[in-house]
Amino acid sequence: MLKNRRARRVVAISLMIAGGLLMALAPEIWEGVLVLALGVGIELAGIALERKA
Repeated sequence: MLKNRRARRVVAISLMIAGGLLMALAPEIWEGVLVLALGVGIELAGIALERKA
């Protein structure tokens, strides 16, 4: 786990942006559902990192 608060915050914000982009760009087919789920997972990881900051 990252000990540096600033680095953890940068990683968290980057993960939240990447997750949001994946959720926004997911097509409306079954592969899109997988991309959406991946986006949600990345978003949750970013939120978890930010919460520990």
